[in-house]
Amino acid sequence: MLNQPKKRVFKTAWFTKAAKKAHITDAELCAAIAQVMEGKADDLGSGVFKKRLNDNMHRSIILTQSGRGWVYQYLFAKKDRDNIDNAELRQFRALAKIYAKLTKAQVNQLIEDKEFLEIFHDNC
Repeated sequence: MLNQPKKRVFKTAWFTKAAKKAHITDAELCAAIAQVMEGKADDLGSGVFKKRLNDNMHRSIILTQSGRGWVYQYLFAKKDRDNIDNAELRQFRALAKIYAKLTKAQVNQLIEDKEFLEIFHDNC
C-alpha cells in the first residue's frame, strides 16, 4: 500500500484533463506529493513546487495551501518545454497566496463547482 500524505490533495479541473491525457493516475499523484513532503521536489518559493511525474516525462506545478493541503495546478511535457518562465512563476506564487487564504467553505465550494477535484484527504 502507498504511503499516503497527511494533507488534502487536489487537482484543478484543467490539471485533471491534462493528467488524464498523459496517463497519470491519482495514485501516482499521491505518491508524488509524499515525495514533495520529503523535500524531493524543486521548491520554487512562495508555495510553488515543481515535481517530475510519469517517469520524468512530465513536470507538474504544485501549489501549497500553507501546510493545509496541496493543489496540482499545471502540467507540461518535458519534450514540449524546459520550464515555466518568470512571469508564470510570479502568477503561480500569487495564486498560492490566494489558495493559502481559502476557507474550508471556499474549498468545499470549489469542489462542489468541480474546479477542484480531491484525490486524497487524511480524514477519509
